[in-house]
Amino acid sequence: MYDSFFGLADRPFQLTPDPRFWYDTATHKKAMAYLGYGLAQGEGFIVITGDIGAGKTTLVGHLMERIDPASLNAIRIVSTAVRAEDLLRIVADGLDVAHEGKTKAELLLGIERGLHAVARTGRRTLLIVDEAQALPIAALEELRMLSNFQAGGHAMLQIFLLGQPEFRERLNGSQRLEQLRQRVIAVHHLDPMGADEIAAYVGHRLQVAGWQGRPALADDAFAAIHAASDGVPRRVNQLMTRALLHAAVTQAEVLDAALVASVVAEQRGELAAPVVPAVVVEPVEEEVAPSRHAGPDPASIAPREQPADVGAEGWTPDRVRGDEESGVRDVPSIAPSPRTDSGVRHAADLHPVEDVARSTPGQARHDEEVGARAVADAWMPLEEPTVTTTADPFPEGAGLRDMSAMEARVAALESRITEQDEALRRVLTLLMDWVEKDAAPEALRGVA
Repeated sequence: MYDSFFGLADRPFQLTPDPRFWYDTATHKKAMAYLGYGLAQGEGFIVITGDIGAGKTTLVGHLMERIDPASLNAIRIVSTAVRAEDLLRIVADGLDVAHEGKTKAELLLGIERGLHAVARTGRRTLLIVDEAQALPIAALEELRMLSNFQAGGHAMLQIFLLGQPEFRERLNGSQRLEQLRQRVIAVHHLDPMGADEIAAYVGHRLQVAGWQGRPALADDAFAAIHAASDGVPRRVNQLMTRALLHAAVTQAEVLDAALVASVVAEQRGELAAPVVPAVVVEPVEEEVAPSRHAGPDPASIAPREQPADVGAEGWTPDRVRGDEESGVRDVPSIAPSPRTDSGVRHAADLHPVEDVARSTPGQARHDEEVGARAVADAWMPLEEPTVTTTADPFPEGAGLRDMSAMEARVAALESRITEQDEALRRVLTLLMDWVEKDAAPEALRGVA
């Protein structure tokens, strides 16, 4: 990776929050001041919000490193929309209170006893809830109830809530959370870094990682980094990681605005939506029914379907490694006709035929006349269904009327196709009956 190429002891811009790389921007310093004030008060709620990537989790990690376990018992929860009772179980677990199979009342009693046990050791309990915007209102209400536990006139539990901006909006906009709002003693929102803070932030993280001046940082690079990241710490880390990797691959010794611009262009290209080919819908020609007096076109009669047989590394140089559908065409679908288990619809499935070998000459002539009439009836032109409409149900929407008429037209066409399909199958059945009747006398004469 780029760290070995530039002689770094660690990766300075990794996305995983690491308190070692903590840097006091103006907004983070203010947040820490609010948290310190809350700890001094020893009660109530402290609310810290920030956009995605603003550094809330890093802030919590930095706070946990500064807490003295001898005076404060800290419980940290990363919420994932847990139910109120599940939240109580997590708190009980943090207090070393057994919670398996306990009812809610038993859980609350156990938590209160656990808080008293911690207080007897001379410590207070701090509950830190990260990603608080995912908690349901019922769970937030349970947290408020927990903050009521007292011993000797002092609160035994203090709560820090960290979340995205929508949590603050939700907290201020819900009537059900009025009592919780009255217990909030401080609120702070983490803002992005200013343009004048980027150079110090980048330099600090590089120095923690053992930077010895490679690559060199041009002054114009910092303005380009701020413009591309909007000062959000996680975006700065992402951009710097790619810039250092790009510099290592191209063996560039100076990280300047041109190199940053090249990396930004690559990132935008990777995130661009793929080009989907345009969907071409070809017009569907309507089938025209043959004349009543004309027989079927032999070329239009497909041969009889037969059932299928059953049973059938890395980027160079050596020190650097990295990773760098067609449109679906909508085709109108027609529901298939009923099939036998083998997938083929046979004539015998439509009209049972008597054994020709046992038919009499008179019966044969009768069958022939009946068959001729059936063929004529089967190939009679099908009249297009007439769609009757009442008063216009969409007096204000011509587009809706057109859609309704189109749907009726499609339904009519589908009905015609189904009827013609059935007619064609009946004709095929009758033609095969005639062929078998003509062939039967020849077979009988051969036997005689």
